[in-house]
Amino acid sequence: MRVLVTGGAGYIGSHTIVELLRQGHDVCAVDNFDNSSPVVLDRIQELTNRTLTFHQTDIRDTAAMTDIVAGFAPDAVIHFAGLKAVGESEAEPLRYYDVNNGGTVSLLTAMDAAGCKRVVFSSSATVYGEPVYLPFDENHPCQPSNVYGRTKYFAEEILRNWQSATDGACAVLLRYFNPVGAHPSGRIGEDPRDVPNNLMPFVAQVAVGRRAALSVFGNDYGTHDGTGVRDYIHVVDLALAHIAALDFAARNEGTEAFNIGTGQGYSVLDMVSAFSRASGRDIPYKIESRRPGDIATSLADPSRANAQLGWRATHDLDDMCASTWNWQSTNPNGYGDG
Repeated sequence: MRVLVTGGAGYIGSHTIVELLRQGHDVCAVDNFDNSSPVVLDRIQELTNRTLTFHQTDIRDTAAMTDIVAGFAPDAVIHFAGLKAVGESEAEPLRYYDVNNGGTVSLLTAMDAAGCKRVVFSSSATVYGEPVYLPFDENHPCQPSNVYGRTKYFAEEILRNWQSATDGACAVLLRYFNPVGAHPSGRIGEDPRDVPNNLMPFVAQVAVGRRAALSVFGNDYGTHDGTGVRDYIHVVDLALAHIAALDFAARNEGTEAFNIGTGQGYSVLDMVSAFSRASGRDIPYKIESRRPGDIATSLADPSRANAQLGWRATHDLDDMCASTWNWQSTNPNGYGDG
């Protein structure tokens, strides 16, 4: 299959491209390096002994995207490109709507021009908002509690409307829970450009000495230790979910949403303890006030993905922490180490 990947140099995009190339797919990647590094492209090719086509382009550039999609003629698109920090989205809402929603419209316009009718979308469990019940299933009401979550929800709606207006189209919406971990080689992993907004890369940077201490935002939630509980999913499992979603899209029409998680929740302090074991290092932390838009617990019911995609997470917490430490300890400065 010929697959165009937006945000292909990013954390999840890079791991997914490795799996695509290993399975014999032809890949064209697009990225503007807003929160990624060109180094990852060399490492992808090193890991797979395969080449890929790459364009440094902003997906909001509709003319450029139209040329790229027409030139590559993909059978399907995996759409990762977007901004993803909850706190930043509250401070810069217009930028988030512009990139996450305007970029989606631009991509679909380019796909229409080329007659491409299959798309797998990188969505998020943040579309659910405050839980009415747990675990979240795909029928849970979508009431996102922050700007980032709303951009993902609105992008889903854009994709639904596009699919219903496009004969023979299929849109697969993958609602990620909390991606963590790294490729087992230690050659690619999560490398946020600025201060990490997610827990695991921050913990890893504390363990490797790049940061003094972890900030834990809130210890008064109604959880077993007062800190927020999340469903963490290994990035390689997540990458393989995209391969399964591509196969599903090739056989089906319509719009389908799938939760991509494990069904197991861990608190912030559980993760700190597990990472300390994996790294053999203490992880100093300090308790801060809650962040706006955060919820106490987010937990997936992944049974629909298990049944309809034939996909299931196989990596456990120890794998997540060990692979993250392997990546961070061998690349203390991320892709800045070359």
